[in-house]
Amino acid sequence: MDNQSSSKQVKATLACASAPTKEQLASLKEAVLKKYNLTEDELDLRLTEDPSVGGGFILRVGSDEYDWSTKGRERQFRDFVDRVKDNKTAGPDDIISILKGSADEFNLRAKSERVGTVERVGDGIARITGIDYSMYGEVLTFESGVKGMVQDVKEDSIGAILFGRGDEVGEGDRVVRTKKRAGVPVGDEFIGRVINALGEPIDGKGRIREEDYLPIEQPAPGIVDRKSVSEPLETGILAIDSMFPIGRGQRELIIGDRQTGKTSIAMDTIINQKGKNCICIYCAIGQKASSVAHLVQTLTAAGAMEYTIVCCTTAAESAALQYIAPYSATSLAEFFMHKGQDVLIVYDDLSKHAVAYRALSLLLGRSPGREAYPGDVFYLHSRLLERSSRLSDKLGGGSITALPIIETQDGDVSAYIPTNVISITDGQIFLETDLFFAGQRPAINVGLSVSRVGGAAQKKAMKKACGSLRIDLAQYREMAVFTEFSSDLDKATQDQLTNGRVLMELLKQPLGHPLSMADEVITLVVGTNRIMMDVEPAKVKEFQNAMLSSFRSRHPEIVEGIRREGNLTDDMKESILKYGKEFHDQWMAEQSGEEKAAGKAIESAAVQKA
Repeated sequence: MDNQSSSKQVKATLACASAPTKEQLASLKEAVLKKYNLTEDELDLRLTEDPSVGGGFILRVGSDEYDWSTKGRERQFRDFVDRVKDNKTAGPDDIISILKGSADEFNLRAKSERVGTVERVGDGIARITGIDYSMYGEVLTFESGVKGMVQDVKEDSIGAILFGRGDEVGEGDRVVRTKKRAGVPVGDEFIGRVINALGEPIDGKGRIREEDYLPIEQPAPGIVDRKSVSEPLETGILAIDSMFPIGRGQRELIIGDRQTGKTSIAMDTIINQKGKNCICIYCAIGQKASSVAHLVQTLTAAGAMEYTIVCCTTAAESAALQYIAPYSATSLAEFFMHKGQDVLIVYDDLSKHAVAYRALSLLLGRSPGREAYPGDVFYLHSRLLERSSRLSDKLGGGSITALPIIETQDGDVSAYIPTNVISITDGQIFLETDLFFAGQRPAINVGLSVSRVGGAAQKKAMKKACGSLRIDLAQYREMAVFTEFSSDLDKATQDQLTNGRVLMELLKQPLGHPLSMADEVITLVVGTNRIMMDVEPAKVKEFQNAMLSSFRSRHPEIVEGIRREGNLTDDMKESILKYGKEFHDQWMAEQSGEEKAAGKAIESAAVQKA
């Protein structure tokens, strides 16, 4: 307890069930004067009779409280039992023996606590008076057991966000400081589980034994502690791995309008990490519970929940829980990163996170700025995403790769929150609504998407195979616009348009079917060398699947060589082109034969009908 000295009168209250004797009161008063270095004139001690106190007394001096009452003993012992249960793993049958063995350790003390009073409460926000020296981000405990976190510190009061139901906190309730920053339990047992923003399991599979307890907000690694991004994190999506590669430790934004496949890209990326020693964390912020349940079901069916943690705060939960969810998920990711492991974390989505923070800030009375967001909303996401990095070998070499998702309105990437996150991240994958409804899925806009890490996060085989893919697609899109109303085209222009259409078809990929790096390399080598020029666009995917199946069954040495070495030698490339051309000729002959047979069948049916 801090000693207080003041020239003003200090008010003190002694609450007890029955009045103390004169000797007891004098002894208590003398102890207070000595503790706070006061004179008798400076202490205003008042007695109040409160039957609810039971035995003992409660002494309040300023914002300090000394609780030596029956009610206080019950509360202290209840907290002690909770700590015993948390620190020791035991089933229901063992709890009695644990309590018997630990009861001797319990030491009841009338220790001082910083105690405040709820002045007003509403909309998940509590305004509290009487607590001095409280720190930003500190956890507070309310009389009902509900926890809160300090989010606003003023001269005469503090504002706290509530982590429980607001109707369990009322005006005049007692509030106690914990002197601890908000944190979340972490451990290996969280893998494969669905938890909420406080780290509590919500999948009905029982309690999770934690190994540590980390603050939800921690400083990002410094420059010296980081290592450059050079190792790829393969998504299994051909368009991304070839043109906008993502490296381990990178932050790549997925941005686009509602219902354009943003979550699908993140989900395919998680599924593609199977067997690649990468732990995945999916953080749902303000999503529908049914959508999260469907995603968990999909990941389970694909075997991806074996290495995935889902941190979920639904749209029905409070803005406070939606606000802390991504920080809690990142602390969980940092636990694995500092153990030397690679982690992929998906924030779905940060637009709803910003909206939740705006709601809290406005309720706390902060001045709104641009688009009604508070002035520190940029810091909200920068301090979150800066924690994603690749650590140096000295610190274990672990990494956190972040895929934040942002929802735009009518494709407006120049809005406040999108531009904020674009400037924080190392690139963005922009999904276009027109492409999506035109059947191009994933609907990636090649012109607006970029990876600022680029080829540094690509295997040599992929770098050589993709060649001029991005330039070819850009030229095709430009040419397609200019020749939309033109009928007389030269041979070179026609070939360019045909090649562009084939490449666009190749980049289409069904949901939940990520490709291996070897499959992507073979597809790119065959596609960029115009071997599929005469394949009908509608049959390009059929040709691709049949060709890859043929390579795996007839030429497994090529597939294995690419996978093992991660490089594409000239001999490998020549072999791929040779076998690709052979397969093309065979496939086209089969297609021609099938067409002739179908034509004869139609003619025969027509003759019979006549």
